[in-house]
Amino acid sequence: MNLIVGGGKYGCYAVEFLREKRKSFIVVDTDPNCKAVTRFNLKNPEDLSCDGEHFVLGDLQKVVELIDALQPEYVFPTAPVHIAADMAKTKFSLEPWPEAINDILPNLPPTVVLLAGKGKLIVSFNRDNECQEKCSMPEVCPTSKVKKPCTITKLMQYASPEAFILISHSMAPGMGALKGSELSEFFNWAKTKDQFIVGTACDCHGVFSAFKKTS
Repeated sequence: MNLIVGGGKYGCYAVEFLREKRKSFIVVDTDPNCKAVTRFNLKNPEDLSCDGEHFVLGDLQKVVELIDALQPEYVFPTAPVHIAADMAKTKFSLEPWPEAINDILPNLPPTVVLLAGKGKLIVSFNRDNECQEKCSMPEVCPTSKVKKPCTITKLMQYASPEAFILISHSMAPGMGALKGSELSEFFNWAKTKDQFIVGTACDCHGVFSAFKKTS
């Protein structure tokens, strides 16, 4: 079973990909009439553990519940938020930890910093340009024409060795997914921490979120 977080344009891409691979999936969205539902005629199943193509109405709290219950192979984060960080906020009482971001910044070249503040740091090798849709992330960026010295994943691991970095695995050009087992590992790791940094990264882009527990 695979989870798709968000049933919009990119959620539909994920549905098409998983259909081609003959993989079972559940689309989770807060809109019962989202694009994925109307385009693919997805239904809410009686048994969420059964194979097939399904839709579940819900937010990230529902996604967390499904990860715990179903142990999905992959989670496709198609919604425009830091999915791993926001799911951690549904599991734990957290507040931003801005000081941690301040400590990471000196370890990064300024040319990759897209946004920093309020406990979040977004980095990109294509900071000043629009990315091509369904890009395969070649070594030389097709938009900026600049050769990447390494992956953003490696850069983030260097900049914050203590952070838990989740890899957005490339499934197809322009489409990444998180391993369900790695998300579960992150949740178990974060449960033991009073403060922590979590990052998600592909070859070209990444985001850090830093938190302190409030209780």
